[in-house]
Amino acid sequence: MADKWLTTDYPQIVFEDSEIGRLKKEVFDMSFEEVEKALEEEFQIPSMHASEIGKAGTYIQNTPRYKVIEKRRKNDVVLIPIGCTENHGIHNPSGLDTFMCTEICEAVRRRTAALGYEVSVALPPLNYGGHPYHHIGMPGTVIMSEEVVRETIIYTLAGLWDDGFRKFILVNNHGHKWMLEAAVQEFYKRFNLPAIVSELEWHRAIREFWIPIDREDSLTTHFIHADEAETAVANLLFPEMVDMSVCVDAQPVPLTLKGHYDTSVDSYSRPHTWSEGEGQSKIERFGTPDGIVGYPSRGDAYKAKRPILAICRYIVKMIDDILADFPAGTAPVDGFTFRDREEIEAVMKEPLSEGWKSVHELQRFGIF
Repeated sequence: MADKWLTTDYPQIVFEDSEIGRLKKEVFDMSFEEVEKALEEEFQIPSMHASEIGKAGTYIQNTPRYKVIEKRRKNDVVLIPIGCTENHGIHNPSGLDTFMCTEICEAVRRRTAALGYEVSVALPPLNYGGHPYHHIGMPGTVIMSEEVVRETIIYTLAGLWDDGFRKFILVNNHGHKWMLEAAVQEFYKRFNLPAIVSELEWHRAIREFWIPIDREDSLTTHFIHADEAETAVANLLFPEMVDMSVCVDAQPVPLTLKGHYDTSVDSYSRPHTWSEGEGQSKIERFGTPDGIVGYPSRGDAYKAKRPILAICRYIVKMIDDILADFPAGTAPVDGFTFRDREEIEAVMKEPLSEGWKSVHELQRFGIF
């Protein structure tokens, strides 16, 4: 089985011997100069600092409809950045998670546009997200209920399906993963539509790049929250929103079960993910009232370049693989849904074409 893994000079970091593993290892092995060149030439980072939300033609909602349709007929994958409003320390903006995801999606859009099959990007359906219990009572953090988060995502997917999109990648950075997963599952159960939906925790997808190693551009601490890692990404992607002159460091003290719970990207491979329990640490308001868990003072932008290149290349790879198996306008139908073929063929048609039916015209299905 040794040939199933690609090893590195660091025993704690290995990559699967697969196309995805090799993609990540290529970035891992690059010189820093090669990383900088690829990041700029392929994704225009860091030269493209300004958010593109207000730039015409970059998001579904700021593009004339005929152009949205033209793009979608070539590439019906849509990137859906997932945001929140959360205290990330006095030096960071509370929209940090939102901006991380939008900037990554915008970079991927630029790359696919240059390659001739531009991916569509939706405005974030969540700017106020769900939260774990230990975030309650923190100024700067706005908490939506799990039901609000779940239903918002479900109806976003349904609305985009009605606009002819058949493949969805939810790009998330925030700690409400289980709510998004619940939304994906409920979307399928409720509508029984042929679609491809992935909830992507972008930082976990490249967890190997957050592990501290003996390399000049490496982080010195493991990825947690409002820390060295997140501040480095913010300083790379939206530095004008960060003020390092007021930055402070803070370390929580676990009450119990030390070493049982992992960090945000599971970089220790511990028995429990961070979200699998509560009570092992004080809530944020009392344990880390600064909103920081780590050493953001070390969050230099250059430390984020390798991981950002890795995630941008990975998402492009994911889009390519989806379209290779199911070109624009198609989706997995056979063996996927219990609905009648005639009903599925109607909703799969080009929106507003002859015989097309909206999701809202579907018959109620099963117990839902």
